[in-house]
Amino acid sequence: MSLPEVTSREQWLAARKELLVREKELTRLRDALNTDRRRLPMVRIDKPYVFDGPGGRTTLLELFGEHRQLIVQHFMFASDWEEGCPSCSSTADEIAPGVRAHLEARSTAFAVIARAPLAKIEAYRAKRGWSFPFYSSYGSDFNYDFHVSFDEAIAPLEYNYRTNEELVAAGLDWLKDATEMPGLSCFLRNGDDVFHTYSAYARGTESTVATYQFIDMTALGRQEDWEEPKGRGGEARGAVPDFAV
Repeated sequence: MSLPEVTSREQWLAARKELLVREKELTRLRDALNTDRRRLPMVRIDKPYVFDGPGGRTTLLELFGEHRQLIVQHFMFASDWEEGCPSCSSTADEIAPGVRAHLEARSTAFAVIARAPLAKIEAYRAKRGWSFPFYSSYGSDFNYDFHVSFDEAIAPLEYNYRTNEELVAAGLDWLKDATEMPGLSCFLRNGDDVFHTYSAYARGTESTVATYQFIDMTALGRQEDWEEPKGRGGEARGAVPDFAV
């Protein structure tokens, strides 16, 4: 990776001001996009999803607690894996109690859900030192319905709102061999009724990772060499290539 050009302070300032114009444009576009995101319609959740947690069986409604909203991190951890995805784990490392407290102050609960059995999840959570709620969707349709686990015997392959045919046409045919991919989903509760309001996948989840926000400001950037997932066994399962948008 080549280093930035060395220049005078005056030349740097001129280039920085030019970039600032584009940054302000991006800020305005992001604000407009966030407004449109809030205006999306929502879909009632009628299926009775139930998850395994440290306190026993828990419904999707119960994950809200007393809050109006719920954010779910779809964590890559298949039932036959011994450990979770490294990339998802890196994201989870940043879910500090302070972050959850800020969310809860805005009536928003947070939970992590993976397809691995609860015993594996609990062992991995203890190893990583995590304190956030981490639930197992093992044996349910939840991961397949939200298109983060793949088994064409259960549901047609779809990821990031693209069908299998669209993924192949975009050069993402390797996804047919994947079993898990990352995502985030948001839900709203109105009384005892739960609604799905938003889901994001692939690089659409990165805005929630504070490290990326910081590292994207640096000269060397993310310094990542992406590697495509290579099969159903989970090799390179933490990789999400730049073109998977």
